[in-house]
Amino acid sequence: MRFFKVVVYNFFILVFFIIILEVIFGYWFKKENFGIYMRKERKINWQTTSSFYGKEYNFFYKRNFWGFRGKEFDPKDVKIIFEGGSTGNQRYTPENLTIVGLLNDYFKNLNYDIKIYNASTDGKSVNGYINDFNFWFPKIPNFNPKYVIFYIGINERFDNFDGSYFLDNKVSEKKFDKLNDYIKNNSFFVDKFKFVKNKYFPKNIFAYDLGNNSLYQDYENIDYQAAIKIHDKVDDENLILIKNFRSKLDQLNLIIKKLEIKPIFINQLMYDGLKDKKLFLVNNELKNFSIENDYYLIALDEILTMKQNDYFDTAHTTPQGSKRIADKIFPLLLEFFNENNEILE
Repeated sequence: MRFFKVVVYNFFILVFFIIILEVIFGYWFKKENFGIYMRKERKINWQTTSSFYGKEYNFFYKRNFWGFRGKEFDPKDVKIIFEGGSTGNQRYTPENLTIVGLLNDYFKNLNYDIKIYNASTDGKSVNGYINDFNFWFPKIPNFNPKYVIFYIGINERFDNFDGSYFLDNKVSEKKFDKLNDYIKNNSFFVDKFKFVKNKYFPKNIFAYDLGNNSLYQDYENIDYQAAIKIHDKVDDENLILIKNFRSKLDQLNLIIKKLEIKPIFINQLMYDGLKDKKLFLVNNELKNFSIENDYYLIALDEILTMKQNDYFDTAHTTPQGSKRIADKIFPLLLEFFNENNEILE
């Protein structure tokens, strides 16, 4: 009986000790309490092997404490962020070979103090960008980016698609999962466990062979001028798509003006250019929106032609394709930042 009392007594002391540590060192009552949001996008270190058309890459896919792809950083240092979906995140590509990674290397090689921080997450659309400003970024202390690069187009072709709730909202739908996420986001002990696990026992993801040898059979690239001719008729369904897309842009615009952000919009291409009519229409509406609001736009669909093996599926670029995009974007970004006095000679 005495032994039982000692065990119970020590158990309650241990629980009390754990609670005290959690209150002091955990995130339960701190500003960086992520609650139930973004847990599946934070503190990730996955060892990955990817192969694109016979060329293999071994790397670690990392997302830091704040949920951004890459290494840890001090939020107060962030001036430029990149908002995209999976085409911006590029989960299966080494970070230095992604569009954002290449752009950062180009700036670094010229000794310019410019760094783009990648906030892209898979599946995200403009709705997701809006949610980021409402539910993610406010949880990051001293976070006040001046420029936001919005990579938009491919995911806007759909009003709804499977899994879209989590992809745009980053919140689990089931109550138990929400509770689980809340604990994982805020617990001191879980945080330390993940730190040790990521550093010494990274998750080993199976190898991915992403080269699609059938993708370019009977290949035809539709450039902007050809797309104008074949997509000249707009039916009621297309008008609804454009209207809904514009509504999302207008909501995003309210945030841009409220936070006094300088946006940069970049539209997108698919592996066959602009063969997809909805992408063509979305791109054009983004141009109209940018012109009306005097926002800077890089119209990739008008200035870039992608080549064979630039994509491993219809929407996602290989390292070769990412470099082609980065090479086209970089001088335009350089000019923009120079005009905004961000580049010191």
